[in-house]
Amino acid sequence: MGKDATKTTKRASRHDPLHAQLADNPEHGMRKATRQKFIDRNNMEDNDEEYLDPKLSKKILNIARQQQKQIEENREDDEEQPVRKSDLKKKLNAGSNNKGAYPSGFNPSDDELDEADMYGEYEELEIDEEDAGVLDKFMPSAPKERRTLADIIMDKINEKNAADKRKATGDEDEEYTLSPALNPKVVEVYTKVGQLLSRYKSGKLPKAFKIIPSLNNWEEILYITEPDNWSPHATYEATRMFVSNLKAQQAQRFFSLVLLDRVREDIQENKKLHYHLFLALKKALYKPAAFFKGILFPLCESGSCTLKEASILGSVLTRVSIPVLHSSAALLRLADMDYTGPNSLFIRILLDKKYALPYKVVDALVSHFARFQNDPREMPVLWHQSLLVFTQRYKQDLVPEQKDIILSAVKSKFHPGIGPEIRRELVHSTARDDVMDMDDVMMID
Repeated sequence: MGKDATKTTKRASRHDPLHAQLADNPEHGMRKATRQKFIDRNNMEDNDEEYLDPKLSKKILNIARQQQKQIEENREDDEEQPVRKSDLKKKLNAGSNNKGAYPSGFNPSDDELDEADMYGEYEELEIDEEDAGVLDKFMPSAPKERRTLADIIMDKINEKNAADKRKATGDEDEEYTLSPALNPKVVEVYTKVGQLLSRYKSGKLPKAFKIIPSLNNWEEILYITEPDNWSPHATYEATRMFVSNLKAQQAQRFFSLVLLDRVREDIQENKKLHYHLFLALKKALYKPAAFFKGILFPLCESGSCTLKEASILGSVLTRVSIPVLHSSAALLRLADMDYTGPNSLFIRILLDKKYALPYKVVDALVSHFARFQNDPREMPVLWHQSLLVFTQRYKQDLVPEQKDIILSAVKSKFHPGIGPEIRRELVHSTARDDVMDMDDVMMID
């Protein structure tokens, strides 16, 4: 049955909804509060119409005149007095926390820098007379003679003369070939380039100089420019160019024949290293293999490396990040060299980088320290410091037998200030085998 339509009527509503009533009677509706910012704006407009007191206006005008007069006097003084070097340095170093750091695009010259900025920063090594005498005992009596770029070029000239004689006598070897003689015009051009580089400060390099890395006989051309007479600024720019355009083996020859001799000569003359030569060493580390083979290893093997040179080169190694494999290879080579004081300094600096060294390098360093156990000579403080850093950084990479070897070396070469600390590091550390056993147990669990 269907529903009865008459019984489903809706009840009439008693009143309209509230929002409808408010809309019909706006007088009784909600009042809008005046926004605070309009009130503040109106108050400000009212205050602007008020005038200042005459006495206050007079005081303000007098103060303004005095300030303007003082500004004009200061401006006249600045025009009369030249700019001081210290003021120039402060402006150049504004916004930089690192001493010796300059804005990009600025090429500082010797006329604009004082003595503090002309030389690179490095840590001074304090060596007492007793320890200096100990280090002298490890220096070779006859330092190894190094070959310079001039020696290599003279050897090539002698070979060329010998080849000409063989050709004249008919005994020339068909497989023996030498580069042809240089054109006199080429010699003249690069002689003038060398003269420009001897007084170079900033700006663009000669185009003839920029093409040297692309030449097959770049060593002979470079010899014509006389690298020994280059300014420090030119040496830095040349290092940048050769690092960017030469392969590692060729860059190594440039470092060994040009840059190393230039750096050592500057340190010997000034007892410091010029700022731009310091930058050149940092730039050379962009090719770490060439840097170690061309600068670090020849310097250590020369037998005449001073602590001043070692501290400056060590400062460069500290500031630049070096790949782990190159650092490991350098430590392996330094550990096998004949011992000198600078060797310990370089080993300590490379160990302080806290790289994860291969076990082969760790074993070589243990052998390096252990071979002095029966040496009758007293070991310098640098040797004890490098051993302390080694035990602090890599004590967990040592096996129990290696710990015993180092403890025996410390006992035979005891240092009252460093020896107990080395012993404490070794005794309170976990050996390599114990760490590996614990890892295996954790994997089984």
